[in-house]
Amino acid sequence: MCGILAVLGCSDDSQAKRVRVLELSRRLRHRGPDWSGLYQNGDNYLAHQRLAVIDPASGDQPLFNEDKTIVVTVNGEIYNHEELRKRLKNHKFRTGSDCEVIAHLYEEYGVDFVDMLDGIFSFVLLDTRDNSFMVARDAIGVTSLYIGWGLDGSVWISSEMKGLNDDCEHFETFPPGHFYSSKLGGFKQWYNPPWFNESVPSTPYEPLAIRRAFENAVIKRLMTDVPFGVLLSGGLDSSLVASITARHLAGTKAAKQWGPQLHSFCVGLEGSPDLKAGKEVAEYLGTVHHEFHFSVQDGIDAIEDVIYHVETYDVTTIRASTPMFLMSRKIKSLGVKMVLSGEGADEIFGGYLYFHKAPNKKEFHQETCRKIKALHKYDCLRANKSTSAFGLEARVPFLDKDFINTAMSLDPESKMVTTKLTSQTQYLPSQVNVEQIFYMGFSRSSQRKEGSRNGF
Repeated sequence: MCGILAVLGCSDDSQAKRVRVLELSRRLRHRGPDWSGLYQNGDNYLAHQRLAVIDPASGDQPLFNEDKTIVVTVNGEIYNHEELRKRLKNHKFRTGSDCEVIAHLYEEYGVDFVDMLDGIFSFVLLDTRDNSFMVARDAIGVTSLYIGWGLDGSVWISSEMKGLNDDCEHFETFPPGHFYSSKLGGFKQWYNPPWFNESVPSTPYEPLAIRRAFENAVIKRLMTDVPFGVLLSGGLDSSLVASITARHLAGTKAAKQWGPQLHSFCVGLEGSPDLKAGKEVAEYLGTVHHEFHFSVQDGIDAIEDVIYHVETYDVTTIRASTPMFLMSRKIKSLGVKMVLSGEGADEIFGGYLYFHKAPNKKEFHQETCRKIKALHKYDCLRANKSTSAFGLEARVPFLDKDFINTAMSLDPESKMVTTKLTSQTQYLPSQVNVEQIFYMGFSRSSQRKEGSRNGF
């Protein structure tokens, strides 16, 4: 993940202001240790701290259109950038960066191009022709983003709150699935799928449709020019991601550059169940497995740093962020810059323990909708900032836009538990056997999770 910081319309184009923007941008350098960039046009500033995952040689930001009238600073990955480039035949690209398409798409389609992007992203775009700007965040909020306002009426954008808190009169979370346009004078929701209104869907459960959608979600995330791996706790969610990645890695560009054997990573206290399960799955899949240990005292010692980076006091999020934070530092020390992870499955499929108490499929579905809409405050926040603390990028296939739309269109009854949950009984959805669960992606690895946040 990269770090972006923008100050727009600040009524100050002095050298002192430029120095201040640089100073604030440096607070985000842990997100992007590979390069720094700053573009100034009058009283508008776009700063970028780069984590080079795609096109490390020429993809430095900010990025431009042909005549440099459109400027963009981006945090994220655009997985369908090659397809989009083919649709922009009259445009000349300067770099191999996946994010450069954003500048050209805006030039071609205006502000309504955002839904064409398949990926995770936060970006700020400045149109120097009329001094207008737009800001956008991905559908679920996998990338972190905040917006603030200065006393002089300026608009501030940052990947983390630490870039805003000293200079803004007020700042808040930038809502996922929205863009902000200076021409429109406010926010507009660009992501509004059918499941968003929480009406109960009725599409019958089709195992092959779920399998195909999830495999596609994983495969597209193998786009990388740097070494990568998978987080593997041994639970069903991460095991599915690792299994599909291992199966399809051989034919990718990454395999040609870095070798066809997948690297997997797991962290835990000495003797913890996750370490044991992760090792078993790694042996079955034949990955190069890296097992990291930490002590209770290590976790306690890290809490202050975890809170600084994750920027929340939510107890559950801090507790879950701590081992991920410690593991990310170890992973980065091995030269790895990107990992695939299993966040989102429990929210989509009702994998938390309290879901077995759902009185009917309507309330089950509404609770999954609520959980997905809140992911940017909890699991996405944790995954994004715990890894970005050390310049590591986390990709989350379960939160692929197409996969979510496929999974959330299912009749919720196919996800519900029909047997009474006891210590002796299996935790299974109706009409689906164990093999189908493992292979199609139904998340049942989190029986131990209490799901204590506002459950039924």
